[in-house]
Amino acid sequence: MFGRKKAFSAAQVNTLVGQDTEIRGDLVFSGGLHVDGKVNGNVIAEEGSTAMLILSEYGRIEGEVKVPNMVLNGEIVGDVYGSTRVELAPKSRIKGSVYYNVIEMAIGAEVNGNLVHQPQGSQLPKRLEDKSKSEHGSTGRPGGAEPVTDS
Repeated sequence: MFGRKKAFSAAQVNTLVGQDTEIRGDLVFSGGLHVDGKVNGNVIAEEGSTAMLILSEYGRIEGEVKVPNMVLNGEIVGDVYGSTRVELAPKSRIKGSVYYNVIEMAIGAEVNGNLVHQPQGSQLPKRLEDKSKSEHGSTGRPGGAEPVTDS
């Protein structure tokens, strides 16, 4: 019915990073991950899993996050890739772009970067290259042609 919020199925937490814990390096997981501490590195779900990341208001991640489902209420410095669902709670702070299939954003959540819709099953974005010098020569014009002037 209207006004009813469809919640995630109860996420089973297999791994907990406590509030006084700091991990230095990439963290690869499957299942459920709850982060109250700090991770200096990428947080990546095993490929093909339906993993879930919960980042509490005390948690902080410095690196890319690539997880299908996530509820974020802490701080992330890096890009976020959510192939299924991204939920940004009121105290979430992201300094980077968010690539999502479905997003829910509460009042108070901050994203200092781009919000990019990625339909389910699409590829990760590719970096754009500046081809203006290679295709157009040093002048920036096609073929490197110089303007013709009358003498």
